[in-house]
Amino acid sequence: MNATPARRVLLTGARAPIALDLARQFAAAGWQVHTADSQPAHATSASGAVHCHHRVPPPRQQPAGFVQALARLCGQQAIDLLVPTCEEVFYLAHGRTQIPASTRVACMELPLLRQLHSKWAFLGLAASTGMRVPASQRVHDIDQARQWAGSRPLVLKPEFSRFGVQVRLYRNGLPADAPALDGRPWVAQTLLQGQEICSYAVAERGRLLAHAAYRPGWRMARSASYYFDAVDNADILAQTRALVAALDYSGQIAFDWIVDAESRATVIECNPRGTSAIHLFAGSDALVQALCGQGEHCRTPTSAAAMLAPMMWLHGAPLALLRGQWRRWQHDHARAEDVLARGQDRRPRTRVLRDLAHYAASALRGNGDLRAASTADIEWDGQRLP
Repeated sequence: MNATPARRVLLTGARAPIALDLARQFAAAGWQVHTADSQPAHATSASGAVHCHHRVPPPRQQPAGFVQALARLCGQQAIDLLVPTCEEVFYLAHGRTQIPASTRVACMELPLLRQLHSKWAFLGLAASTGMRVPASQRVHDIDQARQWAGSRPLVLKPEFSRFGVQVRLYRNGLPADAPALDGRPWVAQTLLQGQEICSYAVAERGRLLAHAAYRPGWRMARSASYYFDAVDNADILAQTRALVAALDYSGQIAFDWIVDAESRATVIECNPRGTSAIHLFAGSDALVQALCGQGEHCRTPTSAAAMLAPMMWLHGAPLALLRGQWRRWQHDHARAEDVLARGQDRRPRTRVLRDLAHYAASALRGNGDLRAASTADIEWDGQRLP
């Protein structure tokens, strides 16, 4: 008898470490894994979990060509499930009607994703579903922000941004010499005191099928973290469950929270895509089942902590020495698994250096710093798409 053909998944945004971990999880569950990106994605494509890596046009610069390439791939490779991981989700959502009907697309339509992506629109949507949100105001210049905030501690951030880039914190209120804003809409928000927590969920038609939360233990200033320390918070879980139910939501969704001393969580922004909490599900098929819309119960992570080991050494170790936190660094390093080298799948750890070199060269060519260069072709700031 002929064996049943393996189901096939296409993961976009292959440059992201979360795509690497998703590839491993799908491969372990018996799927044939294809990845796609407009960048080489050396680390992920080197994984033994990946059957084939495909280069596609850059979504930000060629949105129509990007979707058309994905549609062709889904047809030619008989893809059963298409899972975006990064901000290419917005371009895919815009053109998802071009994807063959035989392919399940793990995302919602663009109008809702835009609301969630907007740091202003999301707050109104969240409040309407019962989530706890901070006092906030959309502003267009620094005087508007000053008039609204008075002497209160304040956060200022662009309405559309990522990784904490350009966020301004004014713990003692807005000073008289605060730099002007840049003409884009910004969000002024009361600065809350508490622990920052990041959460991630997968839902299917309003049912919460997977959920994880983590504390960003080691990070680049206030930007993206490279150490993910799992936490449990019943309030975060309850509020997330309420929002996905109210929106009849399907796909991936993530939130940033501030949790006070009584474990009460206030949501501050949303990322309707994959995030680093995916690393905490390593070694299980929980996300595979959830992204397929299977099951009735909410799945939780199997790992207590995960890390990007190269960053722990290159950035975390010097920081720990500078701050007198070497023992904490040693403890954290010992209890977390490197997401780049799990089990026998070790090649991605060395190949990640090629990815870093690629983005460094791009940054030198004028695409900003390393972080900006790594997202220059996938970012979306709410603009109208053709």
